[in-house]
Amino acid sequence: MANDPSRPGPSLKARAVAYLSRREHSRLELRRKLAAHGDDPAEIESVLDELQRQHWQSDERYAQAYAHRTAARQGAQRILGALRQQGLDENQLSGLRDSLRASEPDRALDVWRRKFSAPPADAREYARQYRFLAGRGFSGDVIRRVLDGRGDDPD
Repeated sequence: MANDPSRPGPSLKARAVAYLSRREHSRLELRRKLAAHGDDPAEIESVLDELQRQHWQSDERYAQAYAHRTAARQGAQRILGALRQQGLDENQLSGLRDSLRASEPDRALDVWRRKFSAPPADAREYARQYRFLAGRGFSGDVIRRVLDGRGDDPD
């Protein structure tokens, strides 16, 4: 990949490495960012393939980093949905899905405790707390367990 004299600034690979040095990126996200600096989609794909071969870019590593960054605030559904939007497929997400679902009751209880000081006193408050946790991507079963005061149960 020689530098194109008609294109000012760093090469596509240099830009990609600079992005990856700041944080993990999905292949799709990196493709979008590089598209602003390159006209040839084949050249961008070639750079992405090379980065993947050299293990500088990994969708699995990106998924793990993203989940680690957001798991304390969000449920499995929301995290997995965001990762799907970044171009990750179900095969890449299967192991992560299992670990997120296993830790979801504890994470939901922590999020609920940070937001609310008491269990819901009536149906209106129950609905408000339910909507809050559902908006964060927690499953209905986990939300009901937390709001019914069974969030600490091991089952």
